[in-house]
Amino acid sequence: MASKPESSPLVTFVPTPIGNLGDITYRAVESLRQADLIACEDTRHSRKLLNHLEISRPLISLHDHNEDQRIPELTERAQAGEKIAIISDAGTPCLSDPGHRFLKACRDQDIPFTVLPGPSAITTALVASGFPPHPFSFQGFLHVKKGKRRKQLQEALHSPETTLYFESPHRLPSTLEILEELAAEQPICIARELSKAFETLHHGKTSELKSYFSERRVKGEIVLLIPPLGKVPKKDAC
Repeated sequence: MASKPESSPLVTFVPTPIGNLGDITYRAVESLRQADLIACEDTRHSRKLLNHLEISRPLISLHDHNEDQRIPELTERAQAGEKIAIISDAGTPCLSDPGHRFLKACRDQDIPFTVLPGPSAITTALVASGFPPHPFSFQGFLHVKKGKRRKQLQEALHSPETTLYFESPHRLPSTLEILEELAAEQPICIARELSKAFETLHHGKTSELKSYFSERRVKGEIVLLIPPLGKVPKKDAC
């Protein structure tokens, strides 16, 4: 059943910059200004963005560990006519960030909502990598446990799609070690600190990038991209 467009949604899912604060859209700023309440992943983190935008609105936390408990309160407030904006620490809510369960609750309870287009590390990394942009598969964060991570990477190496993962800086060397064991010659891309002052895109074989990052302290937000076998131009393979 198609959702009915609403001229004045009660809940707005608002993408926020993944790094450069200038990437926020006019619609996003206006939605935050008009909100009666802003639900955010980390109130301290979001307060910095709102201060930059000179926006002062009530904040409430909404993260993976409390989303189920927050939903009744948020739906009740929306049904009472309050305008609620949903933001995560960076990028688009619901994509490896909180918000999906609340969005589903809004849909199930016929609470008018809208999702704004905006910044996303997923599409930014995909386009910037130069790898085949379609089809692609975003798999969220790689698993913490090495055994399950190995299985994920094996599946990506045999996928006909460009596969993207988020990875934490401290686990990246371990992940590259696994990749080297599985396919030392496989071209990959590591996108780091996208849109920020120290943005870098590292292309190379898994063995090369494993060696590079094993000698350096890794910082910042990481997107790992694995292209389908045989679909990368030779000049990008080293």
